[in-house]
Amino acid sequence: MVRRLVVLFVVALVGAALFGFSGWSSGVSVDHQSVSASSLNAELSAITTNPTLGCYIEALNPASYGAGAGGDTLKSSATAAWVDLRVEGLAIDHYVVTTWHYHPSAADLASAKTSLVSELAEQATANSETCPGSAASAVAAMPAEMRSAEIVAQASSLYLVKKLNDTIPLTTSAMEAYYHSHQSDYDTLCISVAVVSVNDISAFGQAQAQGASVTALVKKFSLDATSKAKGGAYGCYAPSSEYYAAVRQDASSATLDEFPTKPAETEFDGTEAALYVAVTKRSHTSFANAESAVLTDLKEINAEGANTVKNTVLEQAAVYVDPTFGQWGVSASEGPIVAAPSAPRATGVTGASQLSAGAAKYQ
Repeated sequence: MVRRLVVLFVVALVGAALFGFSGWSSGVSVDHQSVSASSLNAELSAITTNPTLGCYIEALNPASYGAGAGGDTLKSSATAAWVDLRVEGLAIDHYVVTTWHYHPSAADLASAKTSLVSELAEQATANSETCPGSAASAVAAMPAEMRSAEIVAQASSLYLVKKLNDTIPLTTSAMEAYYHSHQSDYDTLCISVAVVSVNDISAFGQAQAQGASVTALVKKFSLDATSKAKGGAYGCYAPSSEYYAAVRQDASSATLDEFPTKPAETEFDGTEAALYVAVTKRSHTSFANAESAVLTDLKEINAEGANTVKNTVLEQAAVYVDPTFGQWGVSASEGPIVAAPSAPRATGVTGASQLSAGAAKYQ
């Protein structure tokens, strides 16, 4: 679990300065553990100059990574992203040592390395990154100090997760028990959609409030001719579908044949639009066919609990970050984090909720 305990739920990372400064800087210090500026520079240099390593690190949060203004440099947000992960690793290492006197064994380190490689690969796949080499080769390309720190921090994170009272084991029996108590969350969903112009959101809401049916709303407001010709019908999605999580979240109304009152964001013909998703039919799905979705959900649940503990650990830690690498502070939305001076936030569709699943189209 690369620093934030579960890679898939790394908190959004924000900026800091370019890393082309001299090695005399103090770098970072966390609870009397430190990483020198020269070591951080070596790590950042490896990320920029090794395409395989750079690809897998970028996959942790693609929006934060990219080339800087000069040759072989990272943009400021990427520098802060990496330093932030290093700070968290040091804080978690210190916490498990002082709380449980944990020191990873050789077997723990071997398991942690395997876990680190696996999660880097999973994150690259999740973000559609086609890296030139394997995740194992990316870890091998890390400078020795960087690789050792990553593996130790992974072992500490794995140990901490096991100690959390609300962690659900990712075993078949535990997942099946969770599935049986949440079966309706894994129904196969057949949906209808309406893609609505931003200018028509208010009128759509008024017609919806007056009792217009899904079919009527689609006929009057939807921009998508293909689904509109079928009354909005868009297909059925089982838990095994890569779009299932997006469909399930966007279809926030619990009532069949009813659009949610707040849309998600999408893009249609190059312009912003509102996406309304209604479930028209639910069908029972067996555990065998829902297992992958259950695993994803349990990882998210465990990550939320781990993230809460992680923030508590960081709030209690004594942290110093050299200003040339970024600013250490507490964000109202993200908790303790290494950040750069404020960056502008993106604005969304007027009156629309954010599309948390990130799906503009399901097909």
